[in-house]
Amino acid sequence: MNQAIQFPDVEQWNEELRAVCFPALTGGFQVNCAISAGALARRFGGETPSDWLERFRQHRWDLEDELEPLIAEGLDDAQGWFWLS
Repeated sequence: MNQAIQFPDVEQWNEELRAVCFPALTGGFQVNCAISAGALARRFGGETPSDWLERFRQHRWDLEDELEPLIAEGLDDAQGWFWLS
């Protein structure tokens, strides 16, 4: 794991984005990360926000490992969010 990027165990369902959203800390700054309901359902199943939150928690470490290079390379979207697809 890259110690320069840390992921607090904080996640929440965002109905507007239809995604599980969670922060990462890098270089002393907090960045926003997310994975959509569709991506979670394709990868791990589930039909409801509570299902997707549980699936996220079950696979958190693997998802964080996928996200680290995106953050390290600065591959955020126009709003500054890092998305897993």
